[in-house]
Amino acid sequence: MKLIFNEYSIILIFIGLSFLLSSAIFFLSYIFTSQKADQEKVSAYECGFNPFEDARTTFDIRFYLVAILFLIFDLEVSFLFPWSLTLSNLPSFGFWSMIFFLIILTVGFIYEWYKGALEWE
Repeated sequence: MKLIFNEYSIILIFIGLSFLLSSAIFFLSYIFTSQKADQEKVSAYECGFNPFEDARTTFDIRFYLVAILFLIFDLEVSFLFPWSLTLSNLPSFGFWSMIFFLIILTVGFIYEWYKGALEWE
């Protein structure tokens, strides 16, 4: 039991210190900042357009394109991390299948760049 406590005591100390530090920062920021609320501070921020218009108005499709591109490259990173950790234990099929996956994503990225989806005019 003592061996387990020695191994996990550092993690417990880290959690305790992070809780104390975050609580101190939170309460100090609450004490030292001004709490004047105005209309802009309490309004919802909705991707750069006025949130007080009709909810059925159309808005630019570029918001969707940016979100889709973010999801694609976010998934790429989530697949690359475990692959890089187990790269030394993978057979050549695992290596080349990820290279093929990266080539497909790179071609898609170049296509989106060529079409101008990354331009915000």
